[in-house]
Parts: sequence; structure tokens; C-alpha cells
Amino acid sequence: MTLAELALTGDLVRPARLTVPDLSAWPQHRADVSFECATSGIQHHRFSGPRLYDVLADAGPGFDPVRRKDRLRFLIAVTGTDGHHALLSWAEIDPDFADAPVLLAVTIDGTPLDAAGPQLVLPQDRCGARHISGITAIRVDGGYGFGGPAPATPGRASAAAP
Repeated sequence: MTLAELALTGDLVRPARLTVPDLSAWPQHRADVSFECATSGIQHHRFSGPRLYDVLADAGPGFDPVRRKDRLRFLIAVTGTDGHHALLSWAEIDPDFADAPVLLAVTIDGTPLDAAGPQLVLPQDRCGARHISGITAIRVDGGYGFGGPAPATPGRASAAAP
């Protein structure tokens, strides 16, 4: 059997390639999840796997320790084999903020996902749209820039007007 791999990339000290057996070595958490699927109605599943926060924190996100709250500017992009994508903020998964119990599931209803790849599971989401099957990549990004102030909208006064 060929094991599916996911690539952890981006602003990380220790980028990695991980398989389901690698993720199975982490402390496992369980979640009984019900979510609404647009194509097949309400789904009920039991997932187990490590928390996304634990795996990413171990990879060493490139937070700047001298910048207060630097981690709040980091985004997490998740891609699946079927082309689906989801975007999360670091604050969603960080225990100091929302502390959402987001899992990188290695089993679904007791069935290992070794060949299919891990699944992103957000137990707090009512809709299953951010549930990603067969994760191939997770990118942590804190490097995007906001640049200068936003240009004034034509026909509207600028907030910085004298």
C-alpha cells in the first residue's frame, strides 16, 4: 500500500513531509462530528487524530518574538487531493485565543486513512465546507504584506483628511 503524504511548508523552522503513521505518533484526540454536507445532507462521523495546533507548533512557525501578537497575522492554507482548499487563521487554533479543536484526522469511524491521507476536521463548523479530505499540503504564511494605508474610495472622504 502506498502511503499518502502531506507537505508542511511556509514560514516554518522545520518544514516536513508527514504520513498518517507519522501523525498517529502524536497524542490522539477524538471528535464525534455532525455537519451538513451540501450534496449528501447531514453526516455523522467519529474522527481521531492529533490537533492541528500541536503539529504546526512543533514545526516551528516563524513568529517574530519581538513583535507583540505577531502570531495573529499568520494564516494556514490547507489543500486536499480533490482540489478543495480551506483557510484558517492561527488565532482559531491557538490555545491563547479561540483554541478550536481542529484535528488532522488519521481515522474516520475507526478506519485508518493511511492510503487516503489525513482529513482536516473542524468539529465546531456546522457546515462541512472546510472539512478537507486527503490533505496534500498545509502552508503556514505570515509573510504577506499589507503595504501602506488603503487608497481612498473615489467619492468618499479619506479618514486621514485634515
